[in-house]
Amino acid sequence: MLIISYIKYFTMLTIIIPVYNEKKSIRLIIKKIIQIKYFTKQIIIVDDASSDGTTEILKNEYLKKKQISKIIFHKKNMGKGAAIRSAQKFIKGKYVGIQDADLEYNPLDLKKIYNFIYKNNYDVVYGSRVLNKNTFENTKNFTHLIRIWGNIFLTKTSNFINNQSLTDAHTCYKVFNSKIFKKIILKENGFAFCPEVTTKISKMKKIIKEIPISYNGRTYNDGKKITSFDGLIALYSLIKYRYFE
Repeated sequence: MLIISYIKYFTMLTIIIPVYNEKKSIRLIIKKIIQIKYFTKQIIIVDDASSDGTTEILKNEYLKKKQISKIIFHKKNMGKGAAIRSAQKFIKGKYVGIQDADLEYNPLDLKKIYNFIYKNNYDVVYGSRVLNKNTFENTKNFTHLIRIWGNIFLTKTSNFINNQSLTDAHTCYKVFNSKIFKKIILKENGFAFCPEVTTKISKMKKIIKEIPISYNGRTYNDGKKITSFDGLIALYSLIKYRYFE
């Protein structure tokens, strides 16, 4: 039994799924995650006080489902960073990855990142939308294109501040060695989790690797939540965590 537990730990990927008002996609994203094969999974879902019926779906259909390791319910909406922070202390796998619930990212790419970090024994790997040439071809509208270029600007700023060579610092798909990730004291509640964690990883002198991933960006009509104001917060957070903490 000890040997089995040892093997499970060294092949396990903890998948944290922050969820907020994803009634239309929550069933499908969970199904896709469960269907990923060839490694052991610990699935942690954090419902960030959804108000559209997502909470009821999770409670009625998934609370006792054996493939789901844990579901955490926030009493009030606090943001993506807070959801990840709530899950941090329950991580059991050797590696931990972030999976948004909105279907913009294909879980098969999460498997690809896991294989890459596991085989090469890297500390941190990000999935880059920018490295995939089809990302720009698949843009749905001008606003979506502006968000991509805004991300590129923030990434270049992050690279300059953190001495990295990333193409997509604000991607959802981030996979970490869990020992490193659990050492990080996360403070940001919202989308500023991304610049915070990238900066804190960089201050630990860790090199972040990247591989290309697919991306199916949503519009605001589809339920996209991130705004240009979040970009300003991200810029502020980069400077804050690099120079003042």
